[in-house]
Amino acid sequence: MTRQASPFANAQGSRTVTLSVQSWVGAQANVAVAQYLLERELGYRVDTVQVDEVPAWDALSQGRVDAILEDWGHPEQERRYVEDKRTIVDGGRLGVTGHIGWFVPTYFAKQHPDVTDWKNLDKYADRFRTPESGGKGQLLDGSPSYVTNDKALVKNLDLDYRVVFAGSEAAQITQMRQFAKERKPFLTYWYSPQWLFEKVPMTEVELPEYEEGCDADPEAVACAYPHTPLRKYLNSDFARSGGDAAAFLRNFKWTTEDQNEVSLMIADQKLTPDRAAAKWAERHESTWKAWLPG
Repeated sequence: MTRQASPFANAQGSRTVTLSVQSWVGAQANVAVAQYLLERELGYRVDTVQVDEVPAWDALSQGRVDAILEDWGHPEQERRYVEDKRTIVDGGRLGVTGHIGWFVPTYFAKQHPDVTDWKNLDKYADRFRTPESGGKGQLLDGSPSYVTNDKALVKNLDLDYRVVFAGSEAAQITQMRQFAKERKPFLTYWYSPQWLFEKVPMTEVELPEYEEGCDADPEAVACAYPHTPLRKYLNSDFARSGGDAAAFLRNFKWTTEDQNEVSLMIADQKLTPDRAAAKWAERHESTWKAWLPG
């Protein structure tokens, strides 16, 4: 992280902004559009730093990055940096609501409708078995750095499954698309918004209902994931002295459909993030014009 950090982050008076970009494509879409508009409409130079979710909070607090544009909920970091140290400020809602869950391909759910109730998952464990899952059903996850309660859920719900990490969103997508191509059943940790639903229709498995606080103890979690309005966070010094850039990032707010449009261009159509951002900007001028400082 130290080697990657921009020397320009939190530089008083400079027209440079450093954005943290997470490893999933939705977050890359946010940053691509923000960077495109900050550079072309407001005349800033934008640097990006790829760093995992929790270390990104540390970097933001220290001023090594100026903003995080998509956070999926980190209560411990919010208490430490926003409430206690006040080195980070809430930058407002992104406009997108995120949801993590367990999913099976819709073609399998149509054949076996009862698989969508977690209580019936053990009935299908042998169908989801892989060489990596060691005789149990496989629950495919992405990166261990993502927000995940899956190991605790498998243990606390007493399921005959093993969590297997693909290692990254890209690697997970590759596996899921291969399963789908072969029409094989699979059970996966996945999230929305995410462009892959357009290519591989999936149906959510109902976990025990989420209630406020049911995930407070990470070891004891036995409930579904919440629906989380995704938020932006700014370094507090940058929020005060970042001028038009800070105002723009506070104003940045778009829809799930917007994000998926850019994500699909980057991940599936293989456009560069800059080109994807340009195409989106051409189509949605009325949306982004409202983000520019008055």
